[in-house]
Amino acid sequence: MIQRPSWLLPVSATRLLPACVLALMLLTAAPASAHHLMELFHLQPSPLAGLMSGIGHPLLGPDHLIFLLALALVGLQRSSRWMIALLVVGLLGTLVGLTTPQLPGADLLLALTLVVEGLVVIGRLPTLLLVPCFALHGYGLSAPVLGWDAASTASYVLGLLLSQAALLLLSLGLLRNGAMALAPSTRALLAGGLIGIGAAFGWSLIVP
Repeated sequence: MIQRPSWLLPVSATRLLPACVLALMLLTAAPASAHHLMELFHLQPSPLAGLMSGIGHPLLGPDHLIFLLALALVGLQRSSRWMIALLVVGLLGTLVGLTTPQLPGADLLLALTLVVEGLVVIGRLPTLLLVPCFALHGYGLSAPVLGWDAASTASYVLGLLLSQAALLLLSLGLLRNGAMALAPSTRALLAGGLIGIGAAFGWSLIVP
């Protein structure tokens, strides 16, 4: 019987997930220069531009993207209930950000949510702390559209809901099973990566 080379052997999801997460962390080790499509393409506010920007913002902001995908490591049960709850609190955070003055140091607090998430992954903090963290992410996502007209802002918020729902579905639905099968040492390594990236983001904001 001919033995297949080891590099042709199928790679299990359990082995592939840590590599993908670590690669994502390395690729996003520095804050992005533009967090939404309006900045990237110099678009003017409009319902279509707002929708596109809302969909793209969580994908372009490395802190938001890592936070959302890393929820798979937390071991959340009843993913549909959690997904709805997180979307609601994220929406409330966005609405608060649109109707109140911006909180000083919000970007630093957003970076620290990755530290909190890493500590939740290793069981040092309660899972419920992720709820206010998600609300804070929603608050931060409101900043780019301050001063827009109502129609463009509404379409932006709709885009955010669609994008975050898709990412939560990916994290809580598709990635969670693989994450639950990870060895404790691998989970601890990934949690350390979250804490390190959050600390690095925070440090870059304190010391430009």
